[in-house]
Amino acid sequence: MSGLHDLPPRVFSLIESGVVAEFSTVSAAGIPIDTPTYYFPADDMSTIDLATGLPNPAKAERVRRTSKVGLLIEGRPEEPVVVIRAHGAVRDGDIQANALRYLAETGYQGISHGITWEEARKAVTYWSRIVIENKPERIYWWDNHAALGSPPQVWNAAPDTVYPTSDPAPTGTMKRSAWPVRPWQDVARDAVDGGTPAHLSVLDEDGFPLPMRASSFELTAEGFRLSIPKGTPWQLKGRASLTFAGFRTFVGDAGPDGDRVLFRVERSLPQHPATLDTKQVLRPSEDTLAKARARLEYEAQRRGQSLPVIPADPPARTRIALIRQARIASDAPITGITEEHGNRRT
Repeated sequence: MSGLHDLPPRVFSLIESGVVAEFSTVSAAGIPIDTPTYYFPADDMSTIDLATGLPNPAKAERVRRTSKVGLLIEGRPEEPVVVIRAHGAVRDGDIQANALRYLAETGYQGISHGITWEEARKAVTYWSRIVIENKPERIYWWDNHAALGSPPQVWNAAPDTVYPTSDPAPTGTMKRSAWPVRPWQDVARDAVDGGTPAHLSVLDEDGFPLPMRASSFELTAEGFRLSIPKGTPWQLKGRASLTFAGFRTFVGDAGPDGDRVLFRVERSLPQHPATLDTKQVLRPSEDTLAKARARLEYEAQRRGQSLPVIPADPPARTRIALIRQARIASDAPITGITEEHGNRRT
């Protein structure tokens, strides 16, 4: 068996057992947008998959338009740091199957806030999923966090690798976000006070949107001044986004500022209510539910599908889901959030 199995065992193990990845996609305006999310490799490790909610299909729309994506997977300080260039493919031809797979891969306990499955299964607006398959094209890795000051090691896919293509696009157009946009300065102050790490995404020379964690940051009148690891091999300039665990995300431009990077903020992105109150992931307020339900029904109709039926009992966990579950049980500090709804894990 080849492919990712050719990677060093420690790198392969981190990719297989990791929980959250920074996931960057390219907007229609050419801006890399990073959304931390649960990920779940295919059983044969041929693709590194993840999902976005059907009521919030912006990531899928971006991938369908531009297949180049980037992922960052970080482990404990002594574990590797892995950045993946990949080609993504959207799977939204069977939303029922996607819901069952998402449940089998992620479970619900980590976002339950103590509610039972009988209550959690009612959150059809959350469990309705679009899956995105991501086939690696190049992988950078560092042996541990301390090694980020040096150039990475590199794995490249075979030249004859065939990359998956997306399912046919749905009819109609995606509706604009229903969630509020606040002045970026207010959101930035919340970001500084929030205590979550900052991740900068820029486009590399081949147009792949690649995320990297800032080792430090400070708020300025224009945006943020960032320290990015010296071993980062791609350019740190141009259109960019900066996210704080997915709770607060900004778009703008990055450029050199001495030995650091200045990220000039253009605006902050809409904030889903669940990023402000994570209990709303499975128990949304009446207003949030009404807006999400309307968008869910609209997106299902665009695809000519019925809403998924969520089973009375959660499906059995997959082989790799059990590996991830063991990692979580060992209290391994993977940093990020679950999808765009903000269940942060530190």
